Amino acid sequence: MGSHRYLHVEKYFPYYFPPVGHLRFNCPVFSVFLPLILHLTMNGKVNNPIPTVCEVKISYRPTVKPNERPVLRSSQDIYRLLTDSQVFSPDAIEHREFFKALLLNSANRMLGVMHLSEGGTDSTVVDISHIMQGAILANAKALVLCHNHPSGNCNPSAQDDIITNQVKQACTLFSIRILDHLIISPYAYYSYADEGRIE
Repeated sequence: MGSHRYLHVEKYFPYYFPPVGHLRFNCPVFSVFLPLILHLTMNGKVNNPIPTVCEVKISYRPTVKPNERPVLRSSQDIYRLLTDSQVFSPDAIEHREFFKALLLNSANRMLGVMHLSEGGTDSTVVDISHIMQGAILANAKALVLCHNHPSGNCNPSAQDDIITNQVKQACTLFSIRILDHLIISPYAYYSYADEGRIE
C-alpha cells in the first residue's frame, strides 16, 4: 500500500510596482510541486523511495495593461518616477542606502521595481546574480539601476563604477540593455547615461 503527499513551496520575490501594479512571482517565479512518495510495508518499515522529479511551473500575471505602464525615455522620467511614486521612502532616503532596479520591456515600459538591498548610511551590498535573476524571470529586455546616497552627495564612488560595469557585462550575455544608473537624493541625481558612461 502507498500514499502520495504533495508539498507546495511558495516564496515571494521582493517585487513591488508603484504605480504600475502588482506582479506576482512564486519561488521567485516558480511554483514547485515536490511529490513525496512514501512506501510502507505491512510491518511499518520504509522501503527504498522511488526517485522523484520536481515539476517547475512559470507563471506571469501582470495586472496592468501594457499601454498603461509608464514609459521611461530619459533620466528625468526615471527620477520623477522614483520620487513621485515613493519608490525610495521619503522617511528613509536620507537615513539608509537602498539599491533597486527598474525592469522594462522592449518598449521601455515599466514591468516593475526590484528591491535588491538595504545597507547603512554610506554603503549597501549588491549581488549581481540577483539583478540578473530578477531581470530574466520578469522577461525584462532593459533595466535601470538606481540607489540613493543618504549624504546627499550624488557623485558616484569607485564601487558604484564597478557595479555598473559588472551589470553591463552580465546584461550583454542575455541581450538585456542597461539604460542608466541613477544615484539619487531628495534634491538631485547623477545619471551615468547623461554623463556618457552607459553605452
